[in-house]
Amino acid sequence: MKFTAILAASTVFAGAAFAQDVDKSDWPSSFTVGTASQGGTYFAYGSGWANLVAKELGLTGGGEVTGGPMQNMALVHTGEAAFGMTTMGPAAESLAGTNPIAPGLEMDQACAMFPMYQTPFSVTALASSGIEKVSDIPAGAKIGFGPAGSTSDTYFPRMMDTLGVEYERRNGGWTDLGGQLQDGLLDVIAFAAGVPVPAVSQLEVQTDVNIIEFTEEEQAKLLEEFPVSEFTIDASTYTTLEEGARSVSMWNFAIANCDLPESFVKEVVNVVMSDNERMVGIHKAAGSTLPENWDKNKVLKWHPGAAAWFKENADADIADDMIHGN
Repeated sequence: MKFTAILAASTVFAGAAFAQDVDKSDWPSSFTVGTASQGGTYFAYGSGWANLVAKELGLTGGGEVTGGPMQNMALVHTGEAAFGMTTMGPAAESLAGTNPIAPGLEMDQACAMFPMYQTPFSVTALASSGIEKVSDIPAGAKIGFGPAGSTSDTYFPRMMDTLGVEYERRNGGWTDLGGQLQDGLLDVIAFAAGVPVPAVSQLEVQTDVNIIEFTEEEQAKLLEEFPVSEFTIDASTYTTLEEGARSVSMWNFAIANCDLPESFVKEVVNVVMSDNERMVGIHKAAGSTLPENWDKNKVLKWHPGAAAWFKENADADIADDMIHGN
């Protein structure tokens, strides 16, 4: 099983190991975390916890730029990446064999590791466009949906269809799409990413934007049609917002290749979950990276090492048939 790949934003640390009394003879000497495009929350959050784990465990590791949740499921399933990040929707599709990267392949070697945060679905346009609500989006508008195969690209076009929006679909990394929006090459960006989205925060610094919330009716339609929950983007998230913005969201989980050593994964989970303040320092979205959110995983089997950590430290009632290998 291959657990190394070309690293992006990787960091090498040679400090003392975090777990002094653990047998590490079967641990890999290096690892990668599949994230997403630069400018998105996955890249900032994933590279941050990868570097933290590498430092604390005395390993070589870092984040790898990928196409996002769908590709991460494939990379982790095959072992090309030890770890990754995904949302529950793409995870379910991957298990069912409907991941567009490898149609028909049931990706059951990607195991749940720890809860990250909720991904809100939000829409951003330049204030100069006059687009203040979804119904203002003109027919044929050029909408950036993020990297191909990402959670945003998988679900937001369907959501726009449900809400009656006619559009031209565009893909790309979040930073690139933000530049295109600012240059007038896009009318709207439809973000599905943990907040604050770095690309939106950067846009706010450079120009006036509208962060567009869903109406109650639009939210209700999306809740009925998709595997999402109600969510409010807090007013403190962006300087543009004067009050909370109505949205919907999908939970994100870190994933591990199911064949990784149990003690290794358990220590990785411990590094991430034992100090939330440190994680929030990496990204504000980590405010939801809390032990009690273990129960938000309704889809993936747990890695045995992760399950052991949550049972011991969060009184998690994880059913035996939801743990890989049982």
